[in-house]
Amino acid sequence: MNGYERRKQKKIDQIYSAALSLFLKHGFHKVSVQEIAKKAKVCPATIYNYFGTKEKLYADMLIDWMDKRLEQCEQILASEIDFPEKTKQIMLLEAKSVKVLFDDTAVKPLGAEMDEWGNQLQQYSEEKVMPFYMKYIALGKQEGFIKKDMTEETSMLYFTMYKNELERYLSSAVTREQVDPHIDQLIELFFFGLVGRIKPIK
Repeated sequence: MNGYERRKQKKIDQIYSAALSLFLKHGFHKVSVQEIAKKAKVCPATIYNYFGTKEKLYADMLIDWMDKRLEQCEQILASEIDFPEKTKQIMLLEAKSVKVLFDDTAVKPLGAEMDEWGNQLQQYSEEKVMPFYMKYIALGKQEGFIKKDMTEETSMLYFTMYKNELERYLSSAVTREQVDPHIDQLIELFFFGLVGRIKPIK
């Protein structure tokens, strides 16, 4: 990446950061390109030159945001911590991410643009998210925390159920002291069920 490309990428990162902050605070429709430009310390013309429309900025910004979150998940999976702790950290990250992607009051534009964004999300899931979770499941089986005869589809459904419960719990008015024990118990249930593990997985 040469000097021009680095400067351009820095401006784009500033625009993404400013846009996400404003969209989350005020909602997509109440934020103007001029406001984003002011917060990002760029000219409105720069945003139009890079993205064309506010809707395109929105879509590109969220793809970039998802890439960064997926990179965090990859780093967690590749870390030296044990598999249950990896699962906990990934679940927490995913649960907290739901608000950014799907909160009606935050960053959800309406109409035809949303249809196109839905298609982008589907493609992103197939090309990037699913391969990551297949890697996660394979590691869980290799380390003996996921049954080897469990299908990938069932494993994904099980993980999603627990992640959704975490998201629901994190969205309620609770303190950090209340959250941590609940999450630890939820992770224990995730791996061992109500009865507990009777014998090691082979």
